[in-house]
Amino acid sequence: MDGKRGDASLEQRLRARGVDYQDALRRFDGNEALYRRLAVKFADDPHFPALERALSAGDAETALCEAHSLKGVAGSLSFRVLHEHACAITDALRAGDAAAARDRMPQARTAYDDALSAARELASD
Repeated sequence: MDGKRGDASLEQRLRARGVDYQDALRRFDGNEALYRRLAVKFADDPHFPALERALSAGDAETALCEAHSLKGVAGSLSFRVLHEHACAITDALRAGDAAAARDRMPQARTAYDDALSAARELASD
């Protein structure tokens, strides 16, 4: 696949999972192999599960740290939808509103699952 042009069907499949593939290629200066390598490693990223655990345990400080880290990872990989949710959760926790952060978690979980699917898609394509 041409890293500059990209594969239209792959791009569409990733977009459906909340990934801006063209933005990702720009971020990685067209280095598609590097992007794929890092996106595939997202499956091992511990921040979302740790965020869920921290919110369930009522540990707002740890939840904020995990949400902020997730925001950075998702943003770097152009996982747009997950990034938007991670931003909202981070903002809510910074404002001391753990309830609002917990309320956002079902949508964030869907976006996280979509990002994992995208990572698998990139691994297999």
